[in-house]
Amino acid sequence: MLYIIPTPIGNLADFTFRAVEVLKQVDLILAEDTRTSAVLLNHYQIQKPISPYHQHNEHKIVAHLTDQMLAGKTIALLTDAGTPGISDPAFLLVRECVKKDVKVECLPGATAFVPALVNSGLPINSFCFEGFLPLKKGRQTMMKKLAEEERTMVFYESPMRLVKTLHEFIQYFGANRQCCVSRELTKSLKKTNVALCRKCMITLLRKQ
Repeated sequence: MLYIIPTPIGNLADFTFRAVEVLKQVDLILAEDTRTSAVLLNHYQIQKPISPYHQHNEHKIVAHLTDQMLAGKTIALLTDAGTPGISDPAFLLVRECVKKDVKVECLPGATAFVPALVNSGLPINSFCFEGFLPLKKGRQTMMKKLAEEERTMVFYESPMRLVKTLHEFIQYFGANRQCCVSRELTKSLKKTNVALCRKCMITLLRKQ
């Protein structure tokens, strides 16, 4: 079977007891970046075979991984921070598992946009999550389409592109929209923290 394991977005203490137990029992751990995941695994003294699984190799190995699970292996999937599949690799593997009747179980845990949304003070009874906007092709089209969105919107953005994106929001959505930018939501000075989350969360108020 396949376990989808959410990982801390900054504070290693946010990892669940169940996630640790599962990782100590699986046959193989897939990681978006094996170096980043090694920090987490070493902290919890988890010693299991680890293999890279990311956007550059997932198309090539998804069938092989599914075949391994059909043969009896149990695999866990980690990404650098947060829940796999939420703007991180997971969809292709989960889809293939479902197609071939391989059991999939996603554990509850950290997802970066949820605390950002709750902390924003903006209406959250209804919202839409857009993740990362297209970098070039289709970006303007998407902005124009979202200008008519009436729910609170949540975006991911690189800190390097943040100011440019906020100016684009003013251009397409209007200067009167309320906005909240969040980063390093769980970071503190304790030793249990590492810089895992390399993105900002932008929470934008619904259309007035």
